[in-house]
Amino acid sequence: MQPRQEGRAPRAGRPRDPQIGRTVLDATLAVLDEAGYARLTIEEVARRAGATKPAIYRRWPDRRRLVLAALATRLGTARTPDTGCTLCDLNEGINVFVAAFRRIRPGVLGPLFADCAAEPRARETFMTTLFEPPRAAVAEMIERAVARGDLRADLDRDLVLDLLGSLVHYRALFGHAPITAEQVENAVATVLGGIATDYPALLAHSRQVTGDPRTHTAHG
Repeated sequence: MQPRQEGRAPRAGRPRDPQIGRTVLDATLAVLDEAGYARLTIEEVARRAGATKPAIYRRWPDRRRLVLAALATRLGTARTPDTGCTLCDLNEGINVFVAAFRRIRPGVLGPLFADCAAEPRARETFMTTLFEPPRAAVAEMIERAVARGDLRADLDRDLVLDLLGSLVHYRALFGHAPITAEQVENAVATVLGGIATDYPALLAHSRQVTGDPRTHTAHG
């Protein structure tokens, strides 16, 4: 028996192929689009990806985390605008996330959340993957608006975030109704009407920025 060499690191296993990981995630999205979350199986994902179940489980310990990782690639890192126009930015920013959630088949998020809800770690992963990123992005827009003096400094930021995001999250989670740009605009205008230091001035500024006097005419 050869003596063990001091300081020598143990041999690592075969390095993971990132291309296989990408292929598995793509296959997961394809199955989600066709069958939904409830009917998705690791066997079917493995078959489509040309992988094995053990290879998938080495990367993602269960179906929930596999699906969350796949959905994260679809949602991507959406960028929100910073034009200096609070009304314009919030409308456009929220619509960025509406468009992202539209890429998820109706009926996926509800069953997935129900599957994650009973386990604290899985629920935390669900929230940090799908809901906290857009919430943080909208929070940045609100902070910029407060710094400009457009919004009241004493506003309850968490409550405002919930009010602005509730339309998107509620309909994305349950998939019972579509979300239109007009509905987003109405929601933003309703909230800003209560937290803006001077809502008519914000409305006038947004019309000036867009160069279209018809913009937000329903709220003027």
